[in-house]
Amino acid sequence: MSGFTVASNEHLIRSNIWSRDIKEVLEEELFAQQYIRMITDFPDGDTINIPSIGAMESTDYSEDTPVQYTRMDTGNFTFTIDQYKSSATYITEKMKQDSFYMNELVSSFVPKQSRALMEAMEAKVLSVGPDGQTADSDNDINGAEHRWVGSGTNAVITVQDFAKAKYALRKANVPMTNLVAIVDPSVEYELSTLSQLTTLANNPMWEGIVRDGIATGMRFVANVYGFDVYTSNYLKNDVADSALLEKDGTTANDFSVNNGVANLFFSADAGSNPFVGAWRQMPEVDYEYNKDYQRHEYVTTARYGVKKYRPEGIVTIVSNPEV
Repeated sequence: MSGFTVASNEHLIRSNIWSRDIKEVLEEELFAQQYIRMITDFPDGDTINIPSIGAMESTDYSEDTPVQYTRMDTGNFTFTIDQYKSSATYITEKMKQDSFYMNELVSSFVPKQSRALMEAMEAKVLSVGPDGQTADSDNDINGAEHRWVGSGTNAVITVQDFAKAKYALRKANVPMTNLVAIVDPSVEYELSTLSQLTTLANNPMWEGIVRDGIATGMRFVANVYGFDVYTSNYLKNDVADSALLEKDGTTANDFSVNNGVANLFFSADAGSNPFVGAWRQMPEVDYEYNKDYQRHEYVTTARYGVKKYRPEGIVTIVSNPEV
């Protein structure tokens, strides 16, 4: 006579149990769209032209002589809907019949497809600034550089770079309001470890950094030289500026092997916003049952365009993302 033991009744024990919960991947906050000035008077087609006019000039005048007539400089800004994105997947009828997680799986299709399209747009917004500049050049405007490498050792960004970015924007007549800096997480790390910021005796305004950290969520806890600072993993990270010089002007920072990341500094003021964009088609979901393949197909598509609107309104600082 025997009782119930594990050794003699293994077939009554579930040794491998599947949870009802499904683990989701962690997703970063998306925020770049808020800095785009959306074009609304763009009813059809894929290209719109926006004319521009410059300033007038003054000349010396002498009494009883003809005045000098001058004209304003004019130009044309061309914007194109050039992004056509899709995200699609399917589930077979057999999979729907047999899968224990069918409901959870299918309900995730549309939101995850929409998220994929928004991530693509986030990366596009943050890349049009550096893409619109000349690589391996300081992109001088009104005597001030608008593109350079981090001034710290090994091309990392320091507090001095924030001050220089503000100077560059001021020289370009950009309003000193709503200043925004979007930087790589490596920049947060470098600033967090600077002794002049972490030592209370040197800078009491940064009290608590060692204890609490320099950022809460995506945003720095303190303003840096007028810039509201945010971190993002969607910045352009394949920048290969190999000709820009070190701080002392003698040695080039070569990013040909380990590419740099393009950190952005600009004003989000309504009159000087450097980004312009337009939706031709917001994310739109299509579904159909494919009888030939016996599967359910889900497709989300979108059409839009994003471009740098004011070259003088954005500063790019290329930094080494390694920490």
